[in-house]
Amino acid sequence: MTNATSSNAATDTVSATAVSATDIRLKDTWLQRQLITLVIGFAVVAALPLMLGEQAQTVAVRTLIFAIMAVGWNIMSGYGGMFSFGHAAFFGIGAYTGAYLLVEHGVSPWISMAIAAVLSAGVGTLIAYLCLRYRLAGSYFALATFAFAQMFLLLVQNLEVFNKTEGFNVPILRKDSWSMLQFDKDSPLYIWIPLVILALAILGTIFYVRSRAGQFVQAVRDDETAAASLGINTMKYRLIAVAASCALTAVAGVYYVQYYFFVGPEQAFGSAVSVEAIVPAVIGGIGTIWGPVIGAAVVGPLSETINELLRNPPEFLSFLDGVVGLDVAAYSVILILIVIFLPKGIFGTIRERWNR
Repeated sequence: MTNATSSNAATDTVSATAVSATDIRLKDTWLQRQLITLVIGFAVVAALPLMLGEQAQTVAVRTLIFAIMAVGWNIMSGYGGMFSFGHAAFFGIGAYTGAYLLVEHGVSPWISMAIAAVLSAGVGTLIAYLCLRYRLAGSYFALATFAFAQMFLLLVQNLEVFNKTEGFNVPILRKDSWSMLQFDKDSPLYIWIPLVILALAILGTIFYVRSRAGQFVQAVRDDETAAASLGINTMKYRLIAVAASCALTAVAGVYYVQYYFFVGPEQAFGSAVSVEAIVPAVIGGIGTIWGPVIGAAVVGPLSETINELLRNPPEFLSFLDGVVGLDVAAYSVILILIVIFLPKGIFGTIRERWNR
């Protein structure tokens, strides 16, 4: 009996070791696949400035800003399960921090990015802590984040230190300056810089998803009660996701100001900003690595194409000329159709069908 028991124990140990080794190999294969995709995608997008015109470059920069915001939102809402409808608050903190420090104190945007990231992460963590502390979840959490974003909008509109409704105009330099992030209008650096930020954000997300913190926050998202019963500190790992999400969104806000040379209350804290963070992630696929990026790649050019088509309609659509708000309506209908027919997003649906 002893020999039989020992034999069974040894067999179980070998089986467990084999399963563990298989899991490690699968994880390594997944990581290699993600990194290869990142390198190839980075190289392709990096070559775009050599082929794009001035107007197309503007669309590309805006799309990259969308993508950075969506990746940040996805960390908190996709992997963390805390749906935020107020990410404009964190984007606006970044935008106004960068604008104020540059205009009033001449601080380099590179330094402002770090300051804004820390400030936004702190504010976002405090907001999330208060919401989670008082058991606000689901739609209530989303409404709470929206309320905070609107509160920041009202504060900025009424504070003299932030020029109220006038906002900030960034002074334009006469020559290129790396420290101030200003270059010739058609410089490829305006694409390459946000591209590097986006690549680092995706790389960070890849390793975050594989990390203990990433695994724990996904467990909390799927079943908070079960995760807590296993000893996972649900508050701690949720707040880590919130801090990372808010910091990344703030960096996007700082770069937005440097590219457009202006920021006002609506451009920073308006509800449309939150939508710009949410829609790419939803269209591409929430809770996936590449969903927000793919969604931004669709949404950015699509919105610009619709705007251009309806601003200057062809002859057979001339009856649409001058109709106000039609571009928004057409854009909304297309997005609704994508959500209906691709409920898990473009990337999420493709991945699911591929796995089948």
